Amino acid sequence: MEKKQSVIGIGEALFDVLPEGKKLGGAPANFAYHVSQFGLNSCAVSAMGDDELGKELEKELNDHHLNYQIDKVAYPTGTVQVSLDANGIPCYDIKEGAAWDNIPYTPALEKLAKNCTAACFGSLAQRNEVSRNTIYRFLDNMPKEEGILKIFDINLRQGFYNKEIITESIKRCNILKINDEELITVSRIFGYPGIDLENKCWLLLGKYNLKMLILTCGVNGSYVFIPGEVSFIETPKVEVADTVGAGDSFTGAFVASILKGKSVREAHELAVKVSAFVCTQNGAIPVLPDEFTK
Repeated sequence: MEKKQSVIGIGEALFDVLPEGKKLGGAPANFAYHVSQFGLNSCAVSAMGDDELGKELEKELNDHHLNYQIDKVAYPTGTVQVSLDANGIPCYDIKEGAAWDNIPYTPALEKLAKNCTAACFGSLAQRNEVSRNTIYRFLDNMPKEEGILKIFDINLRQGFYNKEIITESIKRCNILKINDEELITVSRIFGYPGIDLENKCWLLLGKYNLKMLILTCGVNGSYVFIPGEVSFIETPKVEVADTVGAGDSFTGAFVASILKGKSVREAHELAVKVSAFVCTQNGAIPVLPDEFTK
């Protein structure tokens, strides 16, 4: 990587095996790709196997002009079987013991952390201790000054999470992104009383001293909570091809907008438009129209 990187997606890099074939996937790589479309330096951090799928992964990343720091490890490159229901909503079967479960913490990664202005991470890549420790060390070595963003895009999948992982991650982030179903799950894990979704968000925002909390509710709109203020935007009605990667594109567009000096409301408006567009396309990382990225 020649350019100084500033925005990092760290965690799983893999192939989504969809009905129509393999597509590059993994939330951190999707996030980094969408950030790059807004002209910011971004980088996907993960691990891959020294295998044929690993070569294909490298080729895909290069074809998408995405910077990456993905070490080769003695585990197979990750795959996820994705099946879609009648509404294009994906169901995932995520293979265990993958390369991205074993991301090594290296001097090169520490250097990346020290130059990082924003990092996005989720819960899935923390299912194994090796990658979990690498993610935490990366976050802990990021600069401490004001304006550094640590985004926990919670991304609960199958049974690959627990209370400790969620708690430690929320403590390490300053922006939490969560959907309505995940919020119900987290509230149940944390033992919160049966208050409504908005009050649950205010509770999390205050308890963990977050800069922002983003709540997405599928067709029922999305919210961005900041201390003392909330932005709500309805979800546009579009012809859905599939929703794979829509949430990652939302996060990427939102974070890129904030880093470029846009207001929370402006960032929210663009994120909603971008994720709606991604829903009309097959796969997680379509090229965005110029009207979004100018």
